[in-house]
Amino acid sequence: MMTTVAIQWTAMEPILPELLLVGIAVMLIGCDLFLPRQRQLLPWLTVVGCLAALAMVLGSRPTMAFGGMFLVDGYATVFKTICLGAVILTTLMSEHFCRIIGLRQGEYYSLMVLSLVGMLLMASAGDLMVLYLGLELMALPVYALVGLHKKDGRTSEAAIKYYLMGGFASALLLFGFSLLYGLTGTTEIAQIAELISAGSLVANPILLAALGLVIAGFCFKVAVAPFHLWTPDVYEGAPTIVTAFMSVGPKAAGFAIFGRVLFLGLSGLQAHWGPVLAVLALLTMAVGNITAISQQSLKRMLAYSSIAHAGYALLGLLAGTTEGMAATMTYLVVYLFMNLGAFAILMALAQPGRTCESLDDCKGLAARNPLAAALMLVFLFSLTGIPPTGGFIGKFYLLKSAFVAGYPLTVVGAVLFSAISAYFYLRVVRYMYMNDPQEETAVTLVPGMKVALGLCLLGVLGLGLFPGTLVNWTVSALTGM
Repeated sequence: MMTTVAIQWTAMEPILPELLLVGIAVMLIGCDLFLPRQRQLLPWLTVVGCLAALAMVLGSRPTMAFGGMFLVDGYATVFKTICLGAVILTTLMSEHFCRIIGLRQGEYYSLMVLSLVGMLLMASAGDLMVLYLGLELMALPVYALVGLHKKDGRTSEAAIKYYLMGGFASALLLFGFSLLYGLTGTTEIAQIAELISAGSLVANPILLAALGLVIAGFCFKVAVAPFHLWTPDVYEGAPTIVTAFMSVGPKAAGFAIFGRVLFLGLSGLQAHWGPVLAVLALLTMAVGNITAISQQSLKRMLAYSSIAHAGYALLGLLAGTTEGMAATMTYLVVYLFMNLGAFAILMALAQPGRTCESLDDCKGLAARNPLAAALMLVFLFSLTGIPPTGGFIGKFYLLKSAFVAGYPLTVVGAVLFSAISAYFYLRVVRYMYMNDPQEETAVTLVPGMKVALGLCLLGVLGLGLFPGTLVNWTVSALTGM
């Protein structure tokens, strides 16, 4: 009996970070319910739990668990680090905003942690069923998070839209998986790759139909045009802190499974999905950058910006090479810091009864708070891709990988749309530095917010000036895949 228990715990070792986070989520609910006077400890419990899980992830040794269904490798480690970083930074900047709008913090933090568990499962999925279970575990709490602020009618509308569109996309994805299973007789990604590489299935039209359904489902999850229509309304309707989390964490997890399935499982069909992704990347960059120009809502502008950045990240995937996948991973790490940094400034501008969602709210920010304006300037420069920020380095590696893979026209389009993005990003800078403030409103930087902004600034400038460590890490993470 004692030996059996030891074997069971050994088998559970690869998923200890996920189990720890489930325990943290339960503790958050319990503390909120039974210790209402200690609710100020909830964000710190979340941060400590995520840091402990991050230490486990970084210290884990490569292995395959549960018959190859769960993979602990360098690829999973990078994406898990991004997702954990997204939750840590979001939590640090949440306290002030949650108090301003009256968000129930116990529900908020527990739902975010449960969604994180799904993201970690997605990153380590070696089987289509585990991938799908992780995807739904990630998505369901996010649906609830979007509609958590019941006093704002927009959140309920956004949650319903997201739920309905998410269910439709999941159905497409599951249908594609079922076709793959019917053709190959397995749901294990590595075995599917072996069977396709054998060559007998490549010309099968059902396999191409499955590929199309899978790509459509994944494109919805990462907000790639023309599957992006839910994004602006959901991002604008959700509480700003939830929008910040959604724009980074679930997006990174979506790219994790996107890359795992295409790069590892369907690599034998690269001649088919590479050109498709090239067209989708161009369309996504066009829709995101051009539509963002006309937006007066900052949240809606950042929503279209998020769509455009999904197009940039696709440049690495469509290359179908180790260098391309590493470039996408590098870019997502940089995107974590620059996007959450920009959202942090928006939340610092929030005041009781008023959230910063319009461009007019940024008027005269440099006069009101020079530090906040300078930080926003750095993050917007990075989102634009101006050196020496991390955004420039990330885009450079993406463009290089796509060009080497034989997509020069796509690279030219990406450069053009990146130049267009400078207009709406730098328009915010003009509002901050060249307009007088409409009214004297304070900029609140609580300790957690200061830590989050400091980390984001360090990430944006540090990775821009010294990118070697990050690039080497992502390249080495793909060794042996």
